[in-house]
Amino acid sequence: MRRLILSTAIVLGSLSIQAFAPVGISVNSDIIQDEYTEVIPDTIPAAVKATLEKSFPNTKLEKAYKNAKNEYKLEISTGDKKYIVFTDALGNIIKK
Repeated sequence: MRRLILSTAIVLGSLSIQAFAPVGISVNSDIIQDEYTEVIPDTIPAAVKATLEKSFPNTKLEKAYKNAKNEYKLEISTGDKKYIVFTDALGNIIKK
């Protein structure tokens, strides 16, 4: 009788563990990463430069990157602190 109860407990325990185990995890492959390519900082539009000067005074533009949507990833620094800012071609700041 003990074996029957023990066997039943083991079987039910293993079934409940499998019920909680994920059968298959699908990753949403629709995530689009915007690939940026480095550009010369002098080639960014004047509107983007004006936004940097107005919104982030006393900073230096270290590197500039551009993607296919004409969005810019700008690495700026002030002293020993570095920041990354995203803008569109019109100079509007984009939150990423």
